[in-house]
Amino acid sequence: MTKHLKSLTVLSGLALSLIAGAATAAPVLMSAEWAAQACESFNKNAILVDGLGGKWIENNKGRGYKVIHMYRSDCEDSPQVEMRITEKAGKAFCSYGGKVEMAKLDSGADYLMYATTEKWHDMGAGEYGPMKAMMFGRLQFQGPKMEAMSVMKPFEQFLLLAGKVPSTEASCPK
Repeated sequence: MTKHLKSLTVLSGLALSLIAGAATAAPVLMSAEWAAQACESFNKNAILVDGLGGKWIENNKGRGYKVIHMYRSDCEDSPQVEMRITEKAGKAFCSYGGKVEMAKLDSGADYLMYATTEKWHDMGAGEYGPMKAMMFGRLQFQGPKMEAMSVMKPFEQFLLLAGKVPSTEASCPK
């Protein structure tokens, strides 16, 4: 093999490594890309799909869906992300995850959740559940609180998405 061909082979290998690395890079936690992947993970979790079905998903103000907005409170000026949970045959499925499309939430049906990056990481790792997170102010929460209290087990699974969906916390969402 000639010196030129060897150099070309090495450069090609490096270029492929860079492309593959970029293609598999984890999205930023609480970015639109992360929310889309969280939506997919939601639908693969029977505790979420079944546990949030019935009474919880039926409280949707006649729209057929509930909206959850989330963000990292230590990321100033970062946009919120949205997950839309839709009722299908009495079960709850995530039908959208990404940038906020529904700017105004209905406080009787929808949810807003925010925490610092560190606390999202802790909740995603299962270090504590939603009850402790809310009681100690680690998770700020707006929405129908009594309704949320009635679905603590699925809500715990929801918070675990912050750890189960691959992400990077090195930067804030743009």
